[in-house]
Amino acid sequence: MIHVENLVKWYGPTRAVYNISFDVPEGQIVGFLGPNGAGKSTTIRMLTGYLPPTSGAASIDGMDVTKESEKARRQIGYLPESTPLYMEMRVEEFLHFRGKLMDMPRGDRVKAIDYVSDRCGLQQIRKRVIGQLSKGNRQRVGIAQALLHDPKVLILDEPTSGLDPVQIGAVRQLIQELKGKHTILLSSHILPEVEKTADRVIIIAGGQIKADGSPSELRQRVGQGASVLVQVKASSESVQKAFAGVEGVEAVEVHQQGEWVKAVVKPKPGSELRERLGQTILTNGWAIREMRNETASLEQFFIQITADQSQVAEESVA
Repeated sequence: MIHVENLVKWYGPTRAVYNISFDVPEGQIVGFLGPNGAGKSTTIRMLTGYLPPTSGAASIDGMDVTKESEKARRQIGYLPESTPLYMEMRVEEFLHFRGKLMDMPRGDRVKAIDYVSDRCGLQQIRKRVIGQLSKGNRQRVGIAQALLHDPKVLILDEPTSGLDPVQIGAVRQLIQELKGKHTILLSSHILPEVEKTADRVIIIAGGQIKADGSPSELRQRVGQGASVLVQVKASSESVQKAFAGVEGVEAVEVHQQGEWVKAVVKPKPGSELRERLGQTILTNGWAIREMRNETASLEQFFIQITADQSQVAEESVA
Protein backbone atom coordinates (compact mmCIF):
# COMPACT_ATOMS: atom_id res chain seq x y z
CA MET A 1 0.00 0.00 0.00
CA ILE A 2 2.91 2.36 0.82
CA HIS A 3 6.11 1.90 -1.18
CA VAL A 4 9.24 3.96 -0.56
CA GLU A 5 12.40 3.43 -2.58
CA ASN A 6 15.75 5.17 -2.06
CA LEU A 7 14.14 8.41 -0.89
CA VAL A 8 16.57 11.31 -0.42
CA LYS A 9 16.02 14.91 0.68
CA TRP A 10 18.59 17.69 0.90
CA TYR A 11 17.96 21.18 2.28
CA GLY A 12 20.86 23.01 0.67
CA PRO A 13 24.01 21.48 2.22
CA THR A 14 22.04 19.62 4.89
CA ARG A 15 20.94 16.03 4.27
CA ALA A 16 17.64 15.42 6.06
CA VAL A 17 16.77 11.99 4.61
CA TYR A 18 19.17 9.60 2.92
CA ASN A 19 18.34 6.51 0.87
CA ILE A 20 15.27 5.40 2.83
CA SER A 21 13.37 2.34 1.52
CA PHE A 22 10.45 0.46 3.07
CA ASP A 23 7.05 -1.04 2.25
CA VAL A 24 3.86 -1.05 4.30
CA PRO A 25 1.29 -3.72 3.32
CA GLU A 26 -2.43 -3.07 3.36
CA GLY A 27 -4.05 -2.98 6.81
CA GLN A 28 -0.83 -2.80 8.82
CA ILE A 29 -0.02 -0.26 11.55
CA VAL A 30 3.61 0.80 11.27
CA GLY A 31 5.30 2.95 13.88
CA PHE A 32 7.76 5.41 12.34
CA LEU A 33 10.03 6.15 15.26
CA GLY A 34 12.98 8.44 15.79
CA PRO A 35 14.33 11.29 17.90
CA ASN A 36 13.48 14.89 17.08
CA GLY A 37 15.30 15.92 13.91
CA ALA A 38 15.67 12.34 12.67
CA GLY A 39 13.89 12.95 9.36
CA LYS A 40 10.46 11.56 10.24
CA SER A 41 8.42 14.64 9.38
CA THR A 42 10.44 15.28 6.21
CA THR A 43 9.72 11.74 5.03
CA ILE A 44 6.02 12.13 5.82
CA ARG A 45 5.82 15.44 3.96
CA MET A 46 7.32 13.76 0.90
CA LEU A 47 4.84 10.88 1.15
CA THR A 48 1.90 13.25 1.42
CA GLY A 49 2.99 15.40 -1.52
CA TYR A 50 3.79 18.50 0.51
CA LEU A 51 7.50 18.29 -0.23
CA PRO A 52 9.26 17.00 -3.38
CA PRO A 53 12.10 14.49 -2.86
CA THR A 54 15.58 15.32 -4.06
CA SER A 55 15.72 11.81 -5.51
CA GLY A 56 14.07 8.43 -5.09
CA ALA A 57 10.42 7.47 -5.39
CA ALA A 58 7.34 6.81 -3.28
CA SER A 59 3.85 5.60 -4.08
CA ILE A 60 0.50 5.23 -2.33
CA ASP A 61 -1.70 2.39 -3.57
CA GLY A 62 0.42 2.22 -6.72
CA MET A 63 0.22 5.96 -7.46
CA ASP A 64 3.46 7.95 -7.58
CA VAL A 65 3.31 10.76 -5.00
CA THR A 66 5.18 13.11 -7.34
CA LYS A 67 3.87 12.23 -10.81
CA GLU A 68 0.30 11.44 -9.66
CA SER A 69 0.24 13.70 -6.63
CA GLU A 70 -3.47 14.58 -6.62
CA LYS A 71 -4.63 10.97 -7.05
CA ALA A 72 -2.20 9.73 -4.41
CA ARG A 73 -3.26 12.39 -1.90
CA ARG A 74 -6.92 11.40 -2.25
CA GLN A 75 -5.95 8.02 -0.81
CA ILE A 76 -4.35 9.64 2.25
CA GLY A 77 -5.78 10.96 5.49
CA TYR A 78 -3.10 13.17 7.02
CA LEU A 79 -2.78 14.51 10.54
CA PRO A 80 0.28 16.83 10.71
CA GLU A 81 2.16 17.33 13.96
CA SER A 82 0.63 20.80 14.32
CA THR A 83 -3.03 20.10 13.64
CA PRO A 84 -4.24 22.65 11.03
CA LEU A 85 -7.63 23.84 12.30
CA TYR A 86 -9.66 27.02 11.80
CA MET A 87 -10.20 28.14 15.36
CA GLU A 88 -13.18 30.38 14.55
CA MET A 89 -15.15 27.53 12.94
CA ARG A 90 -17.46 25.14 14.74
CA VAL A 91 -16.46 21.47 14.61
CA GLU A 92 -19.25 20.43 12.26
CA GLU A 93 -18.70 23.47 10.05
CA PHE A 94 -14.99 22.67 9.75
CA LEU A 95 -15.67 19.04 8.83
CA HIS A 96 -18.11 20.17 6.11
CA PHE A 97 -15.41 22.51 4.83
CA ARG A 98 -12.86 19.69 4.71
CA GLY A 99 -15.36 17.46 2.91
CA LYS A 100 -15.95 20.12 0.26
CA LEU A 101 -12.20 20.30 -0.36
CA MET A 102 -12.33 16.56 -1.09
CA ASP A 103 -15.24 17.07 -3.54
CA MET A 104 -17.61 15.07 -1.34
CA PRO A 105 -21.34 15.59 -2.15
CA ARG A 106 -23.39 17.00 0.74
CA GLY A 107 -25.20 13.73 1.41
CA ASP A 108 -21.90 11.88 1.65
CA ARG A 109 -20.48 14.59 3.88
CA VAL A 110 -23.38 14.38 6.32
CA LYS A 111 -23.02 10.59 6.61
CA ALA A 112 -19.24 10.83 6.93
CA ILE A 113 -19.44 13.54 9.60
CA ASP A 114 -21.88 11.43 11.61
CA TYR A 115 -19.49 8.47 11.31
CA VAL A 116 -16.27 10.28 12.27
CA SER A 117 -18.01 12.22 15.05
CA ASP A 118 -19.16 8.95 16.58
CA ARG A 119 -15.83 7.21 16.01
CA CYS A 120 -13.71 10.08 17.35
CA GLY A 121 -15.96 11.02 20.27
CA LEU A 122 -17.12 14.37 18.90
CA GLN A 123 -20.90 13.99 19.20
CA GLN A 124 -21.13 16.21 22.29
CA ILE A 125 -18.97 18.99 20.84
CA ARG A 126 -20.04 19.12 17.19
CA LYS A 127 -21.63 22.56 17.61
CA ARG A 128 -18.79 24.07 19.61
CA VAL A 129 -16.20 26.53 18.30
CA ILE A 130 -12.85 24.77 17.76
CA GLY A 131 -10.90 27.55 19.48
CA GLN A 132 -12.82 26.84 22.70
CA LEU A 133 -11.88 23.15 22.78
CA SER A 134 -9.18 21.49 24.85
CA LYS A 135 -6.05 20.31 23.07
CA GLY A 136 -7.21 16.71 23.34
CA ASN A 137 -10.51 17.48 21.65
CA ARG A 138 -8.76 19.49 18.96
CA GLN A 139 -6.62 16.43 18.28
CA ARG A 140 -9.79 14.36 17.92
CA VAL A 141 -11.07 16.87 15.36
CA GLY A 142 -7.76 16.52 13.51
CA ILE A 143 -8.11 12.75 13.36
CA ALA A 144 -11.75 13.10 12.30
CA GLN A 145 -10.86 15.33 9.34
CA ALA A 146 -8.18 12.81 8.29
CA LEU A 147 -10.79 10.02 8.37
CA LEU A 148 -13.59 11.98 6.71
CA HIS A 149 -13.12 10.82 3.10
CA ASP A 150 -12.49 7.20 4.17
CA PRO A 151 -8.89 7.07 2.91
CA LYS A 152 -6.99 3.84 2.38
CA VAL A 153 -3.93 5.25 4.16
CA LEU A 154 -3.76 7.24 7.41
CA ILE A 155 -0.55 9.13 8.15
CA LEU A 156 -0.48 10.44 11.71
CA ASP A 157 2.43 12.64 12.77
CA GLU A 158 2.81 12.73 16.57
CA PRO A 159 -0.96 12.18 17.16
CA THR A 160 -0.63 12.10 20.97
CA SER A 161 1.70 15.07 21.33
CA GLY A 162 0.74 17.23 24.31
CA LEU A 163 -2.12 15.00 25.47
CA ASP A 164 -2.67 13.77 29.02
CA PRO A 165 -2.55 10.03 29.84
CA VAL A 166 -6.33 9.57 29.54
CA GLN A 167 -6.42 11.31 26.17
CA ILE A 168 -3.40 9.31 24.97
CA GLY A 169 -5.19 6.08 25.88
CA ALA A 170 -8.29 7.16 23.97
CA VAL A 171 -6.32 8.04 20.84
CA ARG A 172 -4.39 4.77 21.07
CA GLN A 173 -7.64 2.80 21.30
CA LEU A 174 -9.05 4.68 18.32
CA ILE A 175 -5.98 3.85 16.21
CA GLN A 176 -6.31 0.18 17.14
CA GLU A 177 -9.98 0.22 16.12
CA LEU A 178 -9.03 1.61 12.70
CA LYS A 179 -6.59 -1.25 12.08
CA GLY A 180 -7.43 -3.40 9.09
CA LYS A 181 -9.76 -0.93 7.44
CA HIS A 182 -6.93 1.57 7.02
CA THR A 183 -3.19 1.23 6.52
CA ILE A 184 -1.61 3.43 9.19
CA LEU A 185 1.80 5.09 9.38
CA LEU A 186 2.21 6.42 12.91
CA SER A 187 5.12 8.81 13.45
CA SER A 188 6.39 9.45 16.96
CA HIS A 189 9.51 9.98 19.06
CA ILE A 190 7.90 8.16 22.03
CA LEU A 191 8.83 4.47 21.92
CA PRO A 192 6.34 3.07 24.49
CA GLU A 193 3.47 4.74 22.61
CA VAL A 194 4.47 3.15 19.29
CA GLU A 195 5.22 -0.20 20.92
CA LYS A 196 1.67 -0.44 22.31
CA THR A 197 0.02 0.42 19.01
CA ALA A 198 2.08 -0.75 16.05
CA ASP A 199 2.42 -4.13 14.34
CA ARG A 200 5.85 -3.11 13.14
CA VAL A 201 8.40 -0.46 14.05
CA ILE A 202 10.77 1.41 11.73
CA ILE A 203 13.44 3.35 13.63
CA ILE A 204 15.08 6.27 11.86
CA ALA A 205 18.01 8.43 12.99
CA GLY A 206 20.21 10.85 11.13
CA GLY A 207 17.91 10.53 8.13
CA GLN A 208 18.56 6.79 7.78
CA ILE A 209 16.69 3.63 8.82
CA LYS A 210 18.45 1.96 11.74
CA ALA A 211 16.04 -0.89 12.52
CA ASP A 212 12.88 -2.43 11.08
CA GLY A 213 10.80 -5.21 12.60
CA SER A 214 7.92 -6.12 14.86
CA PRO A 215 8.17 -5.06 18.53
CA SER A 216 8.80 -8.71 19.49
CA GLU A 217 11.59 -9.02 16.90
CA LEU A 218 13.25 -5.90 18.21
CA ARG A 219 12.92 -7.17 21.79
CA GLN A 220 14.61 -10.41 20.70
CA ARG A 221 17.38 -8.38 19.12
CA VAL A 222 17.77 -6.50 22.41
CA GLY A 223 17.84 -9.77 24.33
CA GLN A 224 20.75 -11.24 22.41
CA GLY A 225 23.77 -11.10 24.67
CA ALA A 226 21.84 -9.95 27.73
CA SER A 227 23.88 -9.87 30.91
CA VAL A 228 22.97 -12.06 33.89
CA LEU A 229 22.50 -10.39 37.27
CA VAL A 230 23.40 -12.61 40.25
CA GLN A 231 23.37 -11.92 43.99
CA VAL A 232 25.08 -14.47 46.26
CA LYS A 233 26.45 -14.52 49.83
CA ALA A 234 30.21 -14.73 49.29
CA SER A 235 33.31 -12.60 48.88
CA SER A 236 33.71 -10.52 45.74
CA GLU A 237 37.13 -12.10 45.03
CA SER A 238 35.79 -15.66 45.08
CA VAL A 239 32.78 -14.77 42.91
CA GLN A 240 34.98 -12.93 40.41
CA LYS A 241 37.34 -15.89 40.09
CA ALA A 242 34.62 -18.56 39.92
CA PHE A 243 32.37 -16.81 37.42
CA ALA A 244 35.27 -15.74 35.19
CA GLY A 245 36.13 -19.42 34.79
CA VAL A 246 32.64 -20.42 33.58
CA GLU A 247 32.46 -21.41 29.93
CA GLY A 248 30.85 -18.73 27.77
CA VAL A 249 31.59 -15.82 30.12
CA GLU A 250 33.10 -12.75 28.51
CA ALA A 251 33.32 -10.42 31.51
CA VAL A 252 32.34 -10.23 35.20
CA GLU A 253 31.68 -7.10 37.25
CA VAL A 254 31.26 -7.57 41.00
CA HIS A 255 30.16 -5.27 43.83
CA GLN A 256 30.39 -6.21 47.51
CA GLN A 257 27.27 -5.22 49.47
CA GLY A 258 27.85 -6.32 53.05
CA GLU A 259 27.78 -10.13 53.12
CA TRP A 260 26.31 -10.23 49.63
CA VAL A 261 27.93 -9.81 46.24
CA LYS A 262 26.12 -8.42 43.23
CA ALA A 263 27.66 -9.73 40.00
CA VAL A 264 26.85 -8.68 36.46
CA VAL A 265 28.02 -11.42 34.09
CA LYS A 266 28.32 -10.63 30.39
CA PRO A 267 28.09 -13.66 28.07
CA LYS A 268 29.97 -14.30 24.87
CA PRO A 269 27.72 -14.12 21.76
CA GLY A 270 25.28 -17.03 21.65
CA SER A 271 25.96 -18.23 25.21
CA GLU A 272 23.23 -18.97 27.77
CA LEU A 273 24.81 -18.72 31.21
CA ARG A 274 22.16 -19.19 33.87
CA GLU A 275 22.40 -22.97 34.14
CA ARG A 276 26.22 -22.88 34.25
CA LEU A 277 26.25 -20.10 36.80
CA GLY A 278 23.70 -21.98 38.89
CA GLN A 279 25.92 -25.05 38.90
CA THR A 280 28.90 -22.93 39.97
CA ILE A 281 26.90 -21.42 42.84
CA LEU A 282 25.79 -24.90 43.95
CA THR A 283 29.34 -26.25 43.78
CA ASN A 284 30.64 -23.41 45.97
CA GLY A 285 27.75 -23.73 48.44
CA TRP A 286 26.79 -20.06 48.22
CA ALA A 287 23.40 -18.80 49.31
CA ILE A 288 21.63 -17.12 46.38
CA ARG A 289 19.19 -14.24 46.53
CA GLU A 290 18.66 -13.48 42.86
CA MET A 291 19.59 -14.57 39.34
CA ARG A 292 17.98 -13.10 36.23
CA ASN A 293 18.70 -11.86 32.75
CA GLU A 294 19.45 -8.15 32.83
CA THR A 295 17.94 -7.45 29.41
CA ALA A 296 18.15 -3.97 28.01
CA SER A 297 14.74 -2.40 27.49
CA LEU A 298 13.47 -1.51 24.05
CA GLU A 299 13.88 2.09 25.10
CA GLN A 300 17.56 1.52 25.83
CA PHE A 301 17.89 -0.18 22.45
CA PHE A 302 16.30 2.86 20.81
CA ILE A 303 18.74 5.18 22.57
CA GLN A 304 21.67 2.98 21.62
CA ILE A 305 20.97 2.75 17.90
CA THR A 306 20.07 6.41 17.53
CA ALA A 307 23.01 7.72 19.54
CA ASP A 308 25.04 8.40 16.39
CA GLN A 309 22.44 10.72 14.86
CA SER A 310 24.52 13.85 15.40
CA GLN A 311 27.57 12.11 13.99
CA VAL A 312 25.68 11.07 10.85
CA ALA A 313 24.35 14.60 10.46
CA GLU A 314 27.88 16.02 10.69
CA GLU A 315 29.14 13.54 8.09
CA SER A 316 26.34 14.51 5.70
CA VAL A 317 27.63 18.09 5.46
CA ALA A 318 31.35 17.23 5.50
